[in-house]
Amino acid sequence: MNDLDVLSCDIGNAYLNAPTQEKLWFIAGKEFGANEGKKVLIVRALYGLKGSGKAWRYHLADKLQNIMGFKSSLADPDVWYKPMTKANGDKYYCYLLVYVDDVLIVDENPQLFMKQIESIYQVKKDSIK
Repeated sequence: MNDLDVLSCDIGNAYLNAPTQEKLWFIAGKEFGANEGKKVLIVRALYGLKGSGKAWRYHLADKLQNIMGFKSSLADPDVWYKPMTKANGDKYYCYLLVYVDDVLIVDENPQLFMKQIESIYQVKKDSIK
C-alpha cells in the first residue's frame, strides 16, 4: 500500500548484551585455570536466569528509543514506530516489530535501520532476509 519493504534479522547472543539486574555469583571451577576457586560475579543477563528476559527487553527498548528514535506503541509495546517522509514528500511510519531477539523492519529503506541495529548488536548474518 505504501510501497514499503520488509527486512528481518535475529540478534545474536541477545541476552549477553544486557546487564543483569540480579545479584549472582559462583565459585570458579577448573575450566577457569589460574582463577579456579575465586568468586565470579555475573554481570550479564545469562540465558536461564529468572530476570534475563526482562533485562534484555529493557536494554533493547532503551536502544530503540534513545539511539534510533522509535516510540513504543500503546497497543503493543513490542511494536515500535517512527514518523518518516519519503523523497516525494509523502508521510508514513517506519515500523519495527520485535519478538525477543527477532526484529522485523517495515520501511521504504529497511537496510538503513538494519545498519543501525548492526552498529549496536551482532546480527546473525544468515538471519537477514
